[in-house]
Amino acid sequence: MRSKYVWMNGQVVPYADATVHLLTPALHYGIAAFEGIRCYATERGPAVFRLRDHMERLVGSAKILGWEELPYSADALIAGCKQTIAANALSECYIRPIIYLAEGGWNLNICGTKPGIGIAVWEWKAYLGEEALARGVRANVSSFARHHPNATMTKAKISGNYVNSFLAKSESSRLGFDEAIMLDPSGFVAECTGENLFIVRKGRIYTSPGAPILEGITRSTLATLAADLGFAVEERPISRDQLYVADEVFVCGTAAEVIGLREIDNRAIGCGATGPVTRALQQAYAKAVAGEHPRSAGWLDYVGLELLADERVKSA
Repeated sequence: MRSKYVWMNGQVVPYADATVHLLTPALHYGIAAFEGIRCYATERGPAVFRLRDHMERLVGSAKILGWEELPYSADALIAGCKQTIAANALSECYIRPIIYLAEGGWNLNICGTKPGIGIAVWEWKAYLGEEALARGVRANVSSFARHHPNATMTKAKISGNYVNSFLAKSESSRLGFDEAIMLDPSGFVAECTGENLFIVRKGRIYTSPGAPILEGITRSTLATLAADLGFAVEERPISRDQLYVADEVFVCGTAAEVIGLREIDNRAIGCGATGPVTRALQQAYAKAVAGEHPRSAGWLDYVGLELLADERVKSA
């Protein structure tokens, strides 16, 4: 996860200087919002996938948390992402912008507090392992339920929300599984610890309704790509047992990309390997992020060769 430079509150600084104090309130209360974004190598140079959509969601998450004003706009943060990628001379990377509670808030009130903002980038390939793309992974239904929408804000990518994911993923790992599936407070399938979930049955694709989940940007990307391929995608409640009899189950997220679930709760899903619909979406997604798909033009934000050259001169 190391890189040469990190963007901190408007300045690109050496990695070792991108620090916060022990008493930074975000560390104590989980009051921060972040995004996970990927930059891909293309024939035209590094390109960030759906960068504006991610930054608009980040700003929205900060608003949901209660900040009335931020020191930087979405446009400034978009520029900051590109600047950080260029400074580190990376053609492919994972991008982590974060807005965190830097000062105030010890009275558990966000009003009048000061946010800090950082952007880090690093090389990160296969989130669920190198073999996951082809073989699929094993999952179980977690004993931990996904957040109730009135207990916390499920539409915001809030740092503190991920305690829920840590508990579920750690439990699953100790049981020998690769990923955890969490149910919503009503007992229907919500999502995984860091991915949204789809099932395929009789030629149709289904996914959980938006209310109890984080509405993923990769999720909306796959819905569009699926429609392009002629598959109908429907949001509807999914019960646990519907997972077991699905023809295919796959998950998606910026880090995981598109991964099939070959087994759930020790039950083989479909043929017990990545299915044909999942493979078709994997291939379409791979082309989209590489700049080789008709949708790429609307989804890719190129870093720019001039910016790369400028940042390399500065860092030399």
